[in-house]
Amino acid sequence: MILYLDTSSLVKLYVEEEGSQAVRSQVSKATAVATSTIAHVEARAAFARKHREGGLSEEEYDHVLGHFRQDWAAYLAIDVSDAIVTLAGDLTERHDLRGFDAIHLASALALRDKLQSSIVFSCADERLTAAAEAQGLRIPH
Repeated sequence: MILYLDTSSLVKLYVEEEGSQAVRSQVSKATAVATSTIAHVEARAAFARKHREGGLSEEEYDHVLGHFRQDWAAYLAIDVSDAIVTLAGDLTERHDLRGFDAIHLASALALRDKLQSSIVFSCADERLTAAAEAQGLRIPH
């Protein structure tokens, strides 16, 4: 199974939140884990915010950041190309999505089309989940 993680799911691998166990279980079953290159910046921003707001101590923040940096190379990171940006724009209109959510969905769709393979799409946002399902991606249950 190829698993695509949007940033909300990716962060759950490093910071204990509601749904973290489910995402870890999905990752353990995956043959490959993919995400968009924008997830790198979004996740780093989420970790930094949690640290600034007191949700992560200095030691925890350093630990999370170190593991994330180490793991990043193992992810199949989808570059944000002109084609993905164009598709994402279309998806924002079709499914009433925020910009980066649409980039994640477009990235997963581009990966599916390139590999001609089923993709499981993991995210914590209901609107994005519904859009992914409407676009024919599998959703973990």
